[in-house]
Amino acid sequence: MTRLDPRSPLVLDTKEVGRRPGSMAELSRTVEAPADFGTEVLRVAEGEPLELVARLESVVEGILVTGSVHATATGACVRCLDPISHDVTGRFQELFAYADRNAHHLEVGDEDAAEVYLVEDGLIDLDEVLRDAVVPSLPFKPVCRPDCPGLCSECGMRLEEDLDHTHDVIDPRWAALTDLVSEPSTTQTSDRT
Repeated sequence: MTRLDPRSPLVLDTKEVGRRPGSMAELSRTVEAPADFGTEVLRVAEGEPLELVARLESVVEGILVTGSVHATATGACVRCLDPISHDVTGRFQELFAYADRNAHHLEVGDEDAAEVYLVEDGLIDLDEVLRDAVVPSLPFKPVCRPDCPGLCSECGMRLEEDLDHTHDVIDPRWAALTDLVSEPSTTQTSDRT
């Protein structure tokens, strides 16, 4: 298991809160977004600011962290591919269990204890918690505006430039019949008398 780096912006020190239930600390800070913070279509770029507000509260089992994160995600409109930005706010509440309390829960067969975040050497890492708060709140198919007409599927032209833009498309099942249609003949037949 790797140790948490106390210099990491998403790692918080819980020593100020201590292990006395009921003690609490609040913090507000701006941190840089980690890599891959979003989806393929829309993400908070690495190094962009994340506005973090959190309350750390000591409880019997560990440290309860409640807070919110605000950021601006950027990407491309799925209809016209224009660049877009989207303000996103995620709220979270997560228990970081003390290692000794979590070990006890594992010993007595608590299956959920294996999936609990842990306080490690008085430190907690909010990286996964923030991802779980932000990424699901991002729109699945972001658009620059709700009525964006997008691009022509045939030629890629921006439909906003010509809303009446169309193509004569022949159903491929009938395309062979177009060869049977011929131009009217221009030759004249002569009358025989």
